[in-house]
Amino acid sequence: MNLHIHVPEGAIPKDGPSAGVTMLTALASVLSGRKVKAGLAMTGEITLRGKVLPVGGIKEKILAARRAGLKQIILCKQNEKDIREINPAYIKGMRFHYVETMNEVVDLALMKGKSRV
Repeated sequence: MNLHIHVPEGAIPKDGPSAGVTMLTALASVLSGRKVKAGLAMTGEITLRGKVLPVGGIKEKILAARRAGLKQIILCKQNEKDIREINPAYIKGMRFHYVETMNEVVDLALMKGKSRV
């Protein structure tokens, strides 16, 4: 199977690798037949070996997730320091999952159940 992902500039400007974790999670969902859990946000760069790397703009992303009503967020372990810089009142009721690998992301993000692979 060959996969090609094309993310054109289009109407929404994009900068940087922040959607790597999200795109690979979507692919894992499609290929396994397991749904992504609702109410979950995620961001992070991934390496070719499946390591999750930190990204910028965490405060803005967290506040956007809160405005969207998302309660759980998956972030790179190295971005934990960025959360400590946010006023606790803004993130009250949110749960953060800090990960180092895509295996951890998939375990957290996809619903349990039978997989196609």
